[in-house]
Amino acid sequence: MQRQQILIILHVERIKIMAISSTNNYYKSNLDVVDINTANKNNVKKFAQNGQIQIYQSSYRGSFTSIIRDSLRNAALGRKVILIQFMKGGVKQGVANAVKLCGNLTWLRSSHSFDQYNSEALENNKNLKKSIHESTIELWNFCKKELRSGKNDQIILDEIFLAIGMNIIDKDDLISTLENRFISGDVILTGTDIPKDLLLMANQITELRS
Repeated sequence: MQRQQILIILHVERIKIMAISSTNNYYKSNLDVVDINTANKNNVKKFAQNGQIQIYQSSYRGSFTSIIRDSLRNAALGRKVILIQFMKGGVKQGVANAVKLCGNLTWLRSSHSFDQYNSEALENNKNLKKSIHESTIELWNFCKKELRSGKNDQIILDEIFLAIGMNIIDKDDLISTLENRFISGDVILTGTDIPKDLLLMANQITELRS
């Protein structure tokens, strides 16, 4: 009885050895299969998923202070944030004079802004109007580069819809830039009069009321 059990065990072990040997021989004789699988593993690339597009709208200007507050908090928590205020002025920043806050927040305003001058002064000074227009475009070009760089965790475009409404920034250019952005965090856009095309792109729309 013991001899039969020993023979059965030896037979089973022999089958296992044959199976392992057969598998190894298959891969050794089919190196192409091995090479292809290895190549596939080596060529796997991880792409960061784009974050959400969030739109904050309000019936009046000056109601987005909570977003600026949240941007400071996110920067203090270690996130890399860019805050761009398209229509605000008074500090003569421009792209070359960005302000750094909390070590992680880059705050930019246009070097010349419509908010700095009354409508009468702008109508009577074409050179000033041109300078404001060009400085806003400079800010937008910087913004486009950052949206495609993949270096930021959050980008806030404050009052960009007003710049669109004034025909300074092209709406289709904004849509194209958002579609081709590379940012793992959220893009936040604020304004009072928001084009329908942009509303349809948004993952989240928040209406701020007084």
